[in-house]
Amino acid sequence: MADDVRDQGTPATGTDVVHRKMDDMYRLQRHIYDLSRRYYLLGRDLLIDELRLAPDETVCEIGCGTGRNLVLMARRYPHARLMGLDASTEMLRSAQAKVDRAGLTDRLPLVHGFAERFDPAEAFGLSEPLDRIVFSYSLSMIPPWREAIEHALTSLKPGGRVHIVDFGDQEGLPRWFRRILFWWLDLFGVHVRPELIGYLRTLKASGRAEVDIRPICRGYAFRADIRV
Repeated sequence: MADDVRDQGTPATGTDVVHRKMDDMYRLQRHIYDLSRRYYLLGRDLLIDELRLAPDETVCEIGCGTGRNLVLMARRYPHARLMGLDASTEMLRSAQAKVDRAGLTDRLPLVHGFAERFDPAEAFGLSEPLDRIVFSYSLSMIPPWREAIEHALTSLKPGGRVHIVDFGDQEGLPRWFRRILFWWLDLFGVHVRPELIGYLRTLKASGRAEVDIRPICRGYAFRADIRV
């Protein structure tokens, strides 16, 4: 782990193997991750543009990976308070290096932790809950993804928002394309979750949150904004 990356504890029983596998997978991949993913992780820049962050709003990207999104957010919103969390110490090595090269070390704290149970106050020294939480193509890699979203909702201020961009239900695309895509993503531990959109719709129907879901490229991906 990079020297400046803090650790918020070890994984719970049953998740250690998963996170060790992630580190094994990304130990080499992290060096080419941004270059290779730019062609099929659609909607990330749109999410960043539409955040429209106010000064001093606190934003945590869960599954921040190489730090690519955080650096872009920091440049787009220089007065927001940004922070990143990731379960892979290998990816955090790349993230810390990217943040350091951008001259943003003091602005972008990075923490090793787990989406379903991290404590924002302990991890980042916050005195209040977060204003925003971002999941950018990370829920498709988090096995307890429901728990991750539920935990995110409890980590926000009243009126806070969760922003999601991830693979969609693919319903508007040919079956052959979906088969190839699912096979390719599975090689990297990524799992398209059509049930994720159903879960978000149930969340809206229950009245627990306002949820806006927008498909990208015929359902290849989707954007979702959740307001507590």
